[in-house]
Amino acid sequence: MRGYISTNQCVKPPIHQIIALSTIIKSVGIYIMTIQEAKQIRIADYLQSLGYTPVKQQGNSLWYKSPLREEAEASFKVNTELNQWYDFGIGKGGNIIALAQELYRSDNVPYLLECIAKQTPHLHIAKHTPFSFGRQSVSEPMFRHLQVVNLSSPALLSYLQERGINTELAKKECRELHYIYEGKPYFAIGFPNMAGGYKVRNRYFKGCVAPKDITHIRQRGEPRSMCYLFEGFMDYLSFLSIRVRNNPQYPRLTTQDYVILNSVSNLAKAEGILADYSHIGCFLDNDTAGRTACEHLKARFGERISDKSIYYREYKDLNDYLCGKPLFQSADPMKQEGQVQSARRMMQPPKKRGLKM
Repeated sequence: MRGYISTNQCVKPPIHQIIALSTIIKSVGIYIMTIQEAKQIRIADYLQSLGYTPVKQQGNSLWYKSPLREEAEASFKVNTELNQWYDFGIGKGGNIIALAQELYRSDNVPYLLECIAKQTPHLHIAKHTPFSFGRQSVSEPMFRHLQVVNLSSPALLSYLQERGINTELAKKECRELHYIYEGKPYFAIGFPNMAGGYKVRNRYFKGCVAPKDITHIRQRGEPRSMCYLFEGFMDYLSFLSIRVRNNPQYPRLTTQDYVILNSVSNLAKAEGILADYSHIGCFLDNDTAGRTACEHLKARFGERISDKSIYYREYKDLNDYLCGKPLFQSADPMKQEGQVQSARRMMQPPKKRGLKM
């Protein structure tokens, strides 16, 4: 089984292989989580990172509105002592991996571990750092005294510039959030979703303000037949920045609508919206989660789906492409340059006839 190392396997690889693997992992920023590490994450903290907060608490039990389906009354219970969950509506329960199976609709354990690790970076590094969002009491909101203002912080704008993002575009699409945590003030970029919540991001933290949901951006005027799908708002901002950079006079940002998942676990919420479009371009990550999501959409929508990730296949995601950070340095510079040029052609639509550039 790929993706984790069983404790029952005692065969030790040569030291040079370990060093080589470690170098590759560090160079591409991959975190390999084991099953035991995943089980050490509190389910309540995991749900908090996904944007779900308990409705009530009874002893060791936290009650939620189910993250697996729509419901009016809370019937999803988490036993904080056993670190187990149970959904009375569907009659299923278990540990965090069983929960991930339901959220991501997969039985592939390495894929599930990748999804958990990707969603909870602040939780599985918390034990090594004095500041931990994972230590937060689930009975209190993570973001207290939340204030939403226009994005203007020099520190946040500098962070976006380092990621290659056009800050003028970011100011239109994002907000600036100020909040209190453990008596200390913090601030971050906030990207709004359809339910009134925010995806939260700064240089040191990634999370969300509940409620969790997708973001659907519809253009004014005639309904669009094309929709572009992104996993996160940083990918969406990267796409806009690339088009403006390549053709500042006529970037054609409004010729299609956009859906931003804000998490792969929100894919089911997007399917009903995507069904209204005759053409769907998927700009998802070049990882297991992204490929699985794209294949799922192809199975449902068929030829309406176009996998745009092939144009930046040497990069983990669209932002890494924008920043020029390939997964692995190509041994053939000419081949790599050809791939970059192909991606540039894809990102920039053809010039409109009769329009002088």
